[in-house]
Amino acid sequence: MRHPQPLIRRIGIVSSILLLSITAGCSKPADKPANLSAATASTQSPAGSKLGDLSPFQSIAADVSARVANNDLSGAKTRIKDLETSWDSAEAGIKPRAASDWHVLDKAIDHALDALRADSPSTAECKAAMDNLLKAFDSMKGNS
Repeated sequence: MRHPQPLIRRIGIVSSILLLSITAGCSKPADKPANLSAATASTQSPAGSKLGDLSPFQSIAADVSARVANNDLSGAKTRIKDLETSWDSAEAGIKPRAASDWHVLDKAIDHALDALRADSPSTAECKAAMDNLLKAFDSMKGNS
């Protein structure tokens, strides 16, 4: 009687080689970026924050602050919702990098949300909250 073991071994080896060749192809980047320094910059924070690139959040906060400065509290209240939702959806990726820094910004965002969502929002309180938030963003730039 023949032993099927050599045949099974060959099938196993061929299957392993095929599987390794397929998975090895998946680990390669699809395309190398034309500008390597641009690719590196996108993975590192231009601001040098432990939290990564905070510029999208800071940009929204600056827009909200400009609306407050123009006494458009209704528009600022609407726009800060964008900051809240984007910040909350990015939490899982950002918070583990530097939890204490994340909490500083999160509290500043919450304070700004509270000021703008007050029953009778005060321009002075909203401006102070937004100034505090922008300062919090600026303070993260040197934390790398």
